[in-house]
Amino acid sequence: MADLKKLAEEIVGLTLLEAQELKTILKDEYGIEPAAGGAVMMAGPADGAGGAAEEEQTEFDVILKSAGAQKINVIKEVRAITGLGLKEAKELVEAGGKAVKEGVDKSEAEDIKAKLEAAGAEIELK
Repeated sequence: MADLKKLAEEIVGLTLLEAQELKTILKDEYGIEPAAGGAVMMAGPADGAGGAAEEEQTEFDVILKSAGAQKINVIKEVRAITGLGLKEAKELVEAGGKAVKEGVDKSEAEDIKAKLEAAGAEIELK
């Protein structure tokens, strides 16, 4: 039983990259795949023992590095995403290196990034 507890603690302590590698090994070598909609990551130990472990980032800032060649399309997307007026959106796009949205969750950040990149912008998530 102690071995199972140790194994469970090791799995909980995996970084996101290590968990992805474990998933790949289980799939490729053993044919084991997670069920659709299943939990990917588990919460850390309740007793706080994992406090020193690296935590997954939960909030992201979407930074517009450059508008690219299609600046008008990027301005339109920024307006749709932020709700800014035309003048404010244009200033944000022309300034470059500014945050379009701050403190958003990963899925929303990825969605915003995809929309802006489709419009021709260069985006960075922090």
